[in-house]
Amino acid sequence: ASLLAAFGRVRFDRTAPDIRHAPRDGIAEVAFAGRSNAGKSSALNTLCGQRALARTSKTPGRTQALNFFELAPGYRLVDLPGYGYAKVPEAERRRWGREIERYLGARQELRGLVLVADIRRGLTTLDRQLLDWCAAGAIAVHVLLTKSDKLGRGQQSQALKSAQAALGRATTVQLFSATSRLGVDAARERIVELLLSPAQGA
Repeated sequence: ASLLAAFGRVRFDRTAPDIRHAPRDGIAEVAFAGRSNAGKSSALNTLCGQRALARTSKTPGRTQALNFFELAPGYRLVDLPGYGYAKVPEAERRRWGREIERYLGARQELRGLVLVADIRRGLTTLDRQLLDWCAAGAIAVHVLLTKSDKLGRGQQSQALKSAQAALGRATTVQLFSATSRLGVDAARERIVELLLSPAQGA
């Protein structure tokens, strides 16, 4: 319960330009990843009850570094660079991809990943690549189908069912909307579960 209450007190900790500069202190962390325009920053802000914790912008692809936030002493949230946005130069896109892969493969502190996907687009090729990396590293993933308020009830449940079928049992998935706050409590509970889970290989 105390960790759930901490969502309202999340504070920015630091930015790391790449994985080499990420803190190595054994603090449990859950990372957020997703396509540049899937609503990742909005999801983070809504979950933490703060307007401008993560930078949202009209130009997707703004998060180019790793941003670390303290949830509570010993627990952290990480905003990973968004990927797949067309206006970013190809070399830069590839570099981000390598950074994220490196982070997922080598991060002792990582307890799980929240993948943010626009419900209207479903899981993209890049999302699936990310899921494959997570599967290879035995990293637990929770998928937020964002912008769910844009669809009617029937379409929501259809999208949820097809995502569940595509993901299999190892990955949890839910409906989410930063605008209507749909799924906020469920997402927080799942993030806390991930934070309290044992380290990879422990």
